[in-house]
Amino acid sequence: MVRRFWLAVGLVAALAASAGVWAQASDIRIGFVDTERILREAAPAVRAQKRLEKDFAPRDQELQRLAARAKDLQLSLEKEGLTLSESERNKREQELARLTQQFQRLQREFREDLNIRRNEEMAGVLERVNTVIKRIAEADKLDLVFQEAVYRSPRIDITEKVLKALAASDK
Repeated sequence: MVRRFWLAVGLVAALAASAGVWAQASDIRIGFVDTERILREAAPAVRAQKRLEKDFAPRDQELQRLAARAKDLQLSLEKEGLTLSESERNKREQELARLTQQFQRLQREFREDLNIRRNEEMAGVLERVNTVIKRIAEADKLDLVFQEAVYRSPRIDITEKVLKALAASDK
């Protein structure tokens, strides 16, 4: 019984304290930026993506050619495997294994290099985006800007302002 009393007193005190915090927090101005949308739609992000595609296109094409060669060799082995001599079949199987290993190695290197380069490009874009967000927050007298949220009201979403400011700074 005494324990319940003190539990109730603690609960009331916590609620009273949080009500005071909410009363003070009502003066806080908050904004939200959809970072994923920014990275999809902002001109600097789009340019960075196109640079990546252009720079990595030759390696991607080489990987596709290598994959096609391996597939052709696999199909050839499946079709002619029974009619080939054992030494010729072994030779083609070894060639297929070599091509497969080479493809996997090159594909892994490609992904690693692409990820490193993408991270570098996006770091530059995000630095620029954060500068624009700070400028907008100061101009709009925002106290806090979130970039991730479970829920946000469209009323506090400043993503469109950020996209427009980034576009304007490109001109």
